[in-house]
Formats: sequence, C-alpha cells, structure tokens
Amino acid sequence: MDPRQQELAARIAGRRGAVRGPFRVWLHSPQMGECAESLGAFARFDCSLPKHLRELTLLMAARNWDAQYSWNAHVHQAIEAGIPEAAVKAIAEKREAVFDSETDQDFYQFCREVLEEHFVRDETFAPALEHFGSKGLVDTIGALGNFTMLGMCLNTFQVDLQADREPPFPDIRGYERVVPDGNRLQP
Repeated sequence: MDPRQQELAARIAGRRGAVRGPFRVWLHSPQMGECAESLGAFARFDCSLPKHLRELTLLMAARNWDAQYSWNAHVHQAIEAGIPEAAVKAIAEKREAVFDSETDQDFYQFCREVLEEHFVRDETFAPALEHFGSKGLVDTIGALGNFTMLGMCLNTFQVDLQADREPPFPDIRGYERVVPDGNRLQP
C-alpha cells in the first residue's frame, strides 16, 4: 500500500476494528474510500435516526441489493437494537414487514417506497415528515444511499460472505439469483 492507503487503512481499523469487507475494495481508491468511510460512519453512528432505524435502513438497502455480506454483518445488530425478528425475516424473504410501532411502520414504508418505487407517495411522506422532520428524512436518504453504494460495491467485487455465516436470502446463491427449486436462473 502507498502512504495514503496505509493512512486510510489505519483510520478504518481504528474506528471499525479492522479493514474488511468493502473497505478492502475502497483502499484501491483512497480518495473514494475516505469519502465512503466518512459517509458510512455518519450513517451508522452519527445521523439523527435512532439506532434501530439506522440498522433497518442498512438491512433494507442490503436486501434491495442482495448484499449478503452487509446483511450478515448487521442482522444481529438490528435485532439487538429493537427490530423485530419477524420483520427481519419478512425483509429477507421480500415480504411486507409489520412493526408494532406506528412510527417504525411509517419509516419502513417510506424506505420501501424509496428503494422499490423510486418515489414516495404524499400519503407516505407526510407521516414520515411528521415523525422525523426534514433533517431526519434527509439523513434517511443519506443512509439509504450509503448502504446502497455499499451493496453495489460488495456484489460487484464479490466480497465473500463471512466464513462462519450462511447465505441469508432464499433466492440468492453466490452472486446469482436462483429459483425456488435451487436452480440458477438462465439469462
């Protein structure tokens, strides 16, 4: 590694414990890596959303992009932060998730529409704005964008699943989509 890569690796390891997953890829472009690490740290640790919703944005973006490494790295953190296991399972299986909290349900719906529909209906936007304010919604979009970029990086560079973890999604094996009988889809 050149000096800039070494400096970035030391900063990442200092904040996150090690250089793994997408950070190993981003070291190939230290300037990009610095920007991505900074945005990622903001989305995970410093944005205005409560921890359980920061983790929910990560899981939703990971599933939207079939980012298995990212999902596996955070699924237990999301549950520990308060995301119900049934909701986590529904998201993994691409089913509608249900939350006990109206605020969490409104947040989930907002994120789902952003990721799947690419637009947010007025009747979805209004309660989300009421719950989180404009700062919270801007932070939500920043988090979803960061975690989307993360998923794209992990899949494009085929960052291996953690050795001790199982593939989390029923329709993905390796870096390909499969049908319910386990066969790979043909192009």
